[in-house]
Amino acid sequence: MPAEPDIAHAAALIRAGRLVAFPTETVYGLGANALDAAAVERIFAAKGRPHSSPLIVHVDSVEMARTLAGEWPDAAGILARRYWPGPLTLVLPKTARIPDIVTAGLPTVALRMPAHPLALALIRAAGVPLAAPSANRFTHLSPTSAEQVASSLADYVLDGGPSRVGIESTVLSLVDAPVLLRPGVIPLPEIEALIGPVAAAPATEDLAAPHASPGMHPRHYRPATPLFLFGPGEACPTGHGACLRLGLEMPLDPLAYAAALYGTLHRLDAQGLDWIAVERPPETPEWAGVLDRLRRMVG
Repeated sequence: MPAEPDIAHAAALIRAGRLVAFPTETVYGLGANALDAAAVERIFAAKGRPHSSPLIVHVDSVEMARTLAGEWPDAAGILARRYWPGPLTLVLPKTARIPDIVTAGLPTVALRMPAHPLALALIRAAGVPLAAPSANRFTHLSPTSAEQVASSLADYVLDGGPSRVGIESTVLSLVDAPVLLRPGVIPLPEIEALIGPVAAAPATEDLAAPHASPGMHPRHYRPATPLFLFGPGEACPTGHGACLRLGLEMPLDPLAYAAALYGTLHRLDAQGLDWIAVERPPETPEWAGVLDRLRRMVG
């Protein structure tokens, strides 16, 4: 049994400018006081993350989010009512309360209300929003359990059990026309049914320039073991590796697949394999988030 999480201790560390790894329904985050530039700098240093990649700011309520957003369009209200708390991040104009280091110097901020009781309790106890990317080294596989968080990353780890969603949040910009910056488990047609057409983000070409969203680096979320994709109906290769096929080693349901993906890859990474071969899922909206993560793992 995991030790009882000490919210008061974790909140005190946050207020003191330290780093706390905490559970969300998507993946575990590496959190710091989003209003403290020096504390946020510790996130970049711990992860080896470039400052061109902005951070998501986690809030405990719509009210807190609105103190950080310079504008709150109708679409933000509609989506927050439908998906918060939950795996949707909204990119909006920011207020001066948010230090530039959080947003890669951009005039926008990514906001999310996580759907995990420990995450919300930590934010409330600390009394500040939390800037928090995934609790891993930059471009490495995200953790979906406390055991997968490297001990050197954080001053304290809140153990909230396994993450039920399993991949990072959908990120949607509401600055001007809506733009999907990163797919997740929420199908795009479902969002468009609420707010109208959503454009696709252009590919990231200049890696040194500020990214509009976290997770836009072309190589990301990668296991240590080389991974490649193979097509439906193709034979699984032979050798010292592992094959992950739909309906066999991996679930047929996209939500169940997302929940299992990172945990499966962490387990295979520990086996000293030469490769991991993954059958490519269908090109449908329900699978977009999983496909995005798999494609960024390749190479």
